[in-house]
Amino acid sequence: MPSVRRQTVYSKVSVKSQTVLPAEVRERLRIKPGDRLRYVIDDSGVRIERGAANEEEDPFATFTEWASDADDEAYADL
Repeated sequence: MPSVRRQTVYSKVSVKSQTVLPAEVRERLRIKPGDRLRYVIDDSGVRIERGAANEEEDPFATFTEWASDADDEAYADL
């Protein structure tokens, strides 16, 4: 049976409930700026996955009028 390499890394949550993904996590998931993340929550915990949510999973996907780069910049501090 192959061994599973386990590593623990930490990040801090800001007063705005924001956090920076540690470099080890970004590298492991091959996350680049603009990528979407999916949070899978179950009884065993929370799993972060790279990948775009489809419209059925994302309740805000229909609000495309707020999906421009200008909007991302304008609302980045919210």
